[in-house]
This record gives sequence, C-alpha cells and structure tokens, in this order.
Amino acid sequence: MKLAQICFMSHLSYYNLDGKIFIESENNISVNNRSFRYGDGFFETIKLVDGNIQLKQLHFERIATSLATLGFKVNKHFSFEVLEQQIMALAIKNNHNKLGRIRVTFFREDAGLYEVTNFHPHILIQSFGLNETVNKLNENGLVIGVYEIAKKSCDVFSNIKSNNYLQYAMAALWAKENKLNDALLLNSNNNIADSTIANVFIIKNRTIKTPALTEGCVAGVMRKHIIETLKIQNIIVAETTINIEDIATADEVFLTNAIKGIMWVRQFGDSVYANFETRKIINLLK
Repeated sequence: MKLAQICFMSHLSYYNLDGKIFIESENNISVNNRSFRYGDGFFETIKLVDGNIQLKQLHFERIATSLATLGFKVNKHFSFEVLEQQIMALAIKNNHNKLGRIRVTFFREDAGLYEVTNFHPHILIQSFGLNETVNKLNENGLVIGVYEIAKKSCDVFSNIKSNNYLQYAMAALWAKENKLNDALLLNSNNNIADSTIANVFIIKNRTIKTPALTEGCVAGVMRKHIIETLKIQNIIVAETTINIEDIATADEVFLTNAIKGIMWVRQFGDSVYANFETRKIINLLK
C-alpha cells in the first residue's frame, strides 16, 4: 500500500446514524429529510474530557425535555445508557475521546411534504477534536455587538437548540462581517435573549444577572450548571430581563456554553469590561 493511501486512511472520520457507524464520506441521509426541509428536530452539543461526558445528567435531561416538547416518541431500544455507549465508541474511533466535541442531532422520519407518519427520531452522532485552549479563560476577551435585524420569539420552542437555526447563523455571519467575536440576539421585546453560541451573563455592583428562559434564550446546560453552583455558594443569579443599556453599563459581561465554559467579554461598543468577578466564578466552578 502506498504511503499516501496509508495517510489518507489514518485521517478517516466516522459518524453514527441510528446505531451504525459509517465513514463520513458516505451519505445515508435522505433528500426528504425533515430537518433539511423544515428544521424539524434539535441537537445537543456535548464536551468530552478524558473519556467522560461533562455535565452528562444535565445534557440528558435537556434531551429528554426537547424530545417531549417536539412530540418525538422514542422506540423501546432507546436509552441514555445506549446513547452514551454510542457516543464513546464513535469518539474513540475518531480519536476524540481525550478532548472532543460531540454533536447529537435528532430529526424526524422522512415523510411527504407536510404529513408526519412516524414520530420516532433518527439520531445522528458526530465527533470533533478540540484544542486545549477551550479549557482556559480567553485572556484577550471577546468583542461583541447586537444583531438587530431578526428577533427571537419567546415561546416554548425558543429554549430548544432547534435545527431551525437561521437567526443564529445569520447573526454569526453578521458578526464576522463586522469583525466581532460574537453577536447578541434580541427577542421580540427588544431585550437580550442570548448570543449566537452562548448564554449571556452580566455583573453590576457584584449582582449577577442572566436573561430568564421566558426571554427566549436557549436553556443552556452550562447556564443551568452555573446558576446551580452559585446557588450552593449562596450567590444568587437573577434570571430576569436584560436590555442593551444593561449590557453597556455592566461592570462585567461573560458568555457561557458547554464547550468553552465561561468566555470573558472585553468590549461591547464603547464599553470596556474587567473580569475580576468572572475569574472568581470560574474558580468556583473548578
């Protein structure tokens, strides 16, 4: 076998679809896929460290909630134990088990243009390698802005990581075009919902605030973990309404997600922030 062929084989990537592992170049998803047509489904982003799913219980709870909210009916062979086994097997095969990102996508069975005939979800598992920098505070800080073109609704679906991700995708493109690290999204009341990749927290006079779930933000796993951890330390996080002025006049701002944990925001418009209290929260989480 030629050296070029050996190198190619060593870099093959795999995915798991409904319990079976395939080479990434193999397409096993139908053109009638309802996720492609309608965004009918949701996804979960999970961090693996040394072969362990971080915040596993919170992830599985959110998956169960999303399945119920979207009316999926899992078959008798589905269990979170099996899902975890499939995640780990794929991560090991792709050599991502030491430090990796797992994306699990749930989407509905193919059907006609509109009707649904099968409520059982298809499950697609993918894995990606991560750099060690995701475990460290971003020392340079993020520069963010507000994406005002589209507004998020505040309903039962707004808390789900839906496969219909258009507003976030367009906001991310806008941020890149404007040389920003991220963009905040507004809800229909012109209040802050979340960012393209994270939940939003602000600190003002040592009071910590984050948009309530009723404000249309995604029900982030890291968001919940932080709130619960701080509560144990008798530090209250106010889940409330936050507007653009609150962001601009905050003492500190940070973003959170399951992969990067806490990301310090350095600048929003003309406002520049410190990260003294943010560092304390990071230490509490450790």
